[in-house]
Amino acid sequence: MIRRVFLIVLDSVGIGEAPDAARYGDAGSHTLRACWQTGRLALPNLQKLGLFNIDGVGCGHPAARPLGAFARLREASAGKDTTTGHWELAGLVSSRPLPTYPQGFPPELIAEFERRTGRRVLCNRPYSGTQVIRDYGREQMETGALIVYTSADSVFQVAAHEQVVPLEELYRDCETARALLTGEHGVGRVIARPFVGEYPNFQRTPNRHDFSLAPPGETLLDALAAAGRQVWGVGKIADIFAGRGLTRTVRTRDNSDGMEKAIAWAKEDFCGLCFVNLVDFDMLYGHRNDVEGYTQALNAFDRQLGELLPLLGPQDLLMLTADHGCDPSTPSTDHSREDVPWLIYGAAVRPGCNLGTLPTFADVGATVAAALGVDYPCAGTPRDRLALRPTPGCDCGELARRALQARENAYAPYSHFAVGAALLGEGGRVYAGCNLENASYGATICAERAALAAAVAAGERSFAALAVAGGPQGQPPAGDCFPCGICRQALSEFCAPQMPVLVVRGEGDWRWYTLEELLPYAFRL
Repeated sequence: MIRRVFLIVLDSVGIGEAPDAARYGDAGSHTLRACWQTGRLALPNLQKLGLFNIDGVGCGHPAARPLGAFARLREASAGKDTTTGHWELAGLVSSRPLPTYPQGFPPELIAEFERRTGRRVLCNRPYSGTQVIRDYGREQMETGALIVYTSADSVFQVAAHEQVVPLEELYRDCETARALLTGEHGVGRVIARPFVGEYPNFQRTPNRHDFSLAPPGETLLDALAAAGRQVWGVGKIADIFAGRGLTRTVRTRDNSDGMEKAIAWAKEDFCGLCFVNLVDFDMLYGHRNDVEGYTQALNAFDRQLGELLPLLGPQDLLMLTADHGCDPSTPSTDHSREDVPWLIYGAAVRPGCNLGTLPTFADVGATVAAALGVDYPCAGTPRDRLALRPTPGCDCGELARRALQARENAYAPYSHFAVGAALLGEGGRVYAGCNLENASYGATICAERAALAAAVAAGERSFAALAVAGGPQGQPPAGDCFPCGICRQALSEFCAPQMPVLVVRGEGDWRWYTLEELLPYAFRL
């Protein structure tokens, strides 16, 4: 069974226009391709997981043998904002878009906000977040008024200089706005946007805080928490879900800090979901039409992804996806209605499994719940039976330990490469084997065939699983010690094609495959 799922949302990393993109003014948008066309996009880890193998991605170089399962996700909700996208990833589809205000907020609403906060309002128009503090920041500092602005998304944003309006007061003002903005004016997010500096060089700070509308129904987070699983949020996850369903949260300064938090938590033991949002792609580069910055941010993420992958254990899943697009190469500075990637990686994943184009982001939430053994009826369809191998009907940890023990007895004076195998019979008995080398190479017996011979000699004819551990003598097992072609042929004489084969990497660490999946994998010293 899966114990831990790491779900990382690359905020705004879309992979091409959705079929209805024209209705949103986003025909031709393709965030990932815009970065690829710079010629400086380098994503070796995402590539090997299968990013460029996704249907219709239209850029990059597909991996010959992708390590993960992959899909193209299509948003079923009406809208293209962060809140709607995350809610759908967590199982809730929104049939109506959240309200937007292309002409600014109604005067009566602004007047009530001014009355409740005791501060005058400046701007009240759709505006770029960096431009609005450039145009109104000096007046805000002189008068103490609050800069209120919106965008094409369902947001009520409040900006103020930290030396004029202290952070805690700004947050209280945003809570006031959140209480006011309900019903027909129930915007998705009220956002505190503090800034610092002197005119004309004002800078927004990392002290942004989102006050989201509470989800209108049960989310994946609620279901997992109710079932006793841990639900850890990194970044603005707590803001997006109004704090609901989370058992532990941590804020982040930027993408790098978010990945550092995820990497640190990957070293902890827990059972449940670690849900991460990386907002810099969207906030710092997409909305600012900074293609080069977006490209370098993706490159930096890929490097940190390389630090996370080795920390995943045999009962872990990693999922990478996005919530919408924000093509930095188009004239628009707003989100774009795009399909998004879904990459699934882990020891239990079927490598190279193409799930195709799926009709809703909610398949992510449904699959996470199913993988963690939690009943969560939602708008999505669980894809675990397609993307994941069936759970081996044995104690994988014990079988791996038996293979490691057998490896200690290997006789390998020529190659100095020691291999141990543990073959589980259907009756529950384990047969051990190690490699037995000979000066006449053809007389050498591999560990797998040694175990098989012992089992057959004992009258066993049906087998449930095999574990193999191999590597240079005196060193930990190598991570890719697969049975050789002769051993696979010998095993196939007695074993079903779907029999699990555990490739042991160390104590408590293994990757497993079915016997039929091993055909492309060569044994190498």
